[in-house]
Amino acid sequence: MKTAAPIALATIAALVLWAALVGFGARHGWARAMPAAIGDTKGFMQFAKERYATESKGNIVIVLLNHGEVAATYCDSHGRAVDVNSLFQVASLSKWLTAWGVMALVEQHRIDLDAPVDRYLTRWHLPLGAFDNAGVTVRRLLSHTAGLTDGLGFRGFAPGETLPRIDEELSNAADAMPESSGLVRVGAQPGSTWRYSGGGYLILQLLIEDVTHESFNDYMRRAVFLPLGMTESTFVNPDPSEVADFYAPDGSIAIHYKFVALAAASLYTSASDLTRLIQAQLVGSNDESPGRGVLRPKTLRIMRTPQAFLFRQPVWGLGQALFAPDGNGGYVTGHDGGNYPAINTTARIDPANGNGVIVLETGARTLASEIGGAWTYWQTGTVPLDTLVIFDARVILIQFAVGALTIVCVSILFFRRARRHKRGAIPVPMKV
Repeated sequence: MKTAAPIALATIAALVLWAALVGFGARHGWARAMPAAIGDTKGFMQFAKERYATESKGNIVIVLLNHGEVAATYCDSHGRAVDVNSLFQVASLSKWLTAWGVMALVEQHRIDLDAPVDRYLTRWHLPLGAFDNAGVTVRRLLSHTAGLTDGLGFRGFAPGETLPRIDEELSNAADAMPESSGLVRVGAQPGSTWRYSGGGYLILQLLIEDVTHESFNDYMRRAVFLPLGMTESTFVNPDPSEVADFYAPDGSIAIHYKFVALAAASLYTSASDLTRLIQAQLVGSNDESPGRGVLRPKTLRIMRTPQAFLFRQPVWGLGQALFAPDGNGGYVTGHDGGNYPAINTTARIDPANGNGVIVLETGARTLASEIGGAWTYWQTGTVPLDTLVIFDARVILIQFAVGALTIVCVSILFFRRARRHKRGAIPVPMKV
C-alpha cells in the first residue's frame, strides 16, 4: 500500500495535467491547420469554396468583410441561382436580431433588463414549479441563463398545418425537435448555469408584443430593420420569388417549414442585409454612430459583455455568442443558426477591427458553422468552443485516450517494478 499510494496520486496528477494540455492545445489549434495565411482573404475564400464543393448539394452565399467593408463574396447553387440579395431562412440567427428589438425597449425604459419577465406578460405566464419565477429576467432570457429546460429546438410546421397560438406553443410546443421537451418552464435555478433555450426567445417574442401592442414582425421592421437599412428582412411572409430554395442533405428540394416561434427561428434575410447588421456594430464610413440610432454604442458593448460561462470560459452575451477572445479585450461575436432539415447559417464579427463573415446555406447541416469556426480561428488563433464540440470532439477524445492509456501503462510498470524491488530486497540483520 505504501508503494501504491504515491504511484496512484502521481497517475491522477498526470492524467489531470494531460487533460488540461489536450484541452489547451485543442483550443489553440495545435493539431489544426490554418485555412489560409493570416490576412489572405482570397485564400480563406478558396478554403470555403472547397468545403462547399465537398460537403453540399445545395446552395450557399458567403461574404467576407475587412474593416467593415465587403472584401469578397461567393454565391453558388446546385439548382436555382442565389446571390447576396437572396432571402434565406436563417434559423437561430434570428435571436441576434430579436435581442436588438428587446434592447431598444430597454433603452426606452419600457422594460427593465433585470425585472422578472412575468411582470410584462399578459397572455401567458410561466407555470409555477420548484424554482422562483421571479429569477427569470429579461437579461437571463437573452443570455440563456434563466433556468429554462425546454431544450427547444423548433422543427416548424409544414405547409397546410395549422399554426397554434403563441400561448399554446409556450405551454407545449407542437413542433419541438425530438430531443426537446417542448415544455417552457423553469427546471433549474435561474442564473445558475448556461442552457440554450429557444423557449426563452419565444417568451421574448410575447414580451415585445404585449409591451408594444404590435405584432412581433411589425415592431421589428419598424424599430430595427428599416432604420438599419435591412429593407428586405422579415419574420413572416417573404416574397416567394426572392427566397432561396431549401435543400435537404441529399440535394433534393426540402419542405419550407414555418414557425410560431418567429423570434427564435423564422427570420428571412439576405447576405446584403446582414452585411448592414455587421457594419452597424462599427463607426460608419461617414462617421455614423455604432448602432445607427437603433441602439446606443454603450448598449452594443453591454450586449457583447460576458453574461454566461462554460468550463469557466465566456460563451454568451445578450442575444449573441462570444466565440473567442479577439486579443484586444473583446470577443468575436455573432450567432449561428440551424433549421430542419439542412439549413445552416452564421454571421460573426470582430468589433475590434471590423472583420466579419456571413455564411447562408442549405443542403448541409453544419457547413456554415464549420466555415464560421475556421474563420474565427483564422482571425484569432483560438478555436471556438462550439467548433471543438461539434467538429473536433472525436479527435480530442482519441488524443486524450491515447495519452491516458500511456500514462496508466507507465504507472503499472512503475508499480510492478517497485513490487519486484521490494520482494527482492535482502533484509539487513539487526545488531543486538
